[in-house]
Amino acid sequence: MPQSIEYHKLMTEIVYINLPGPGEPVDGMTGGDLLHGFLADLYTKSNPDVKNFVMTLCNKWNVRYR
Repeated sequence: MPQSIEYHKLMTEIVYINLPGPGEPVDGMTGGDLLHGFLADLYTKSNPDVKNFVMTLCNKWNVRYR
């Protein structure tokens, strides 16, 4: 009987979000630009619970703000 192979995929790519991001969506923005603005806006929220949640997700998915 063949043995199952276990493997662990390690994601080493880091995604950088440049601050400040676009403030408002405009005509002709790409999906990447919209996502960039959305993620930058989440980072700038003043609620500490929201910031902690966002940073927890960022650490899990190798997203860094700069």
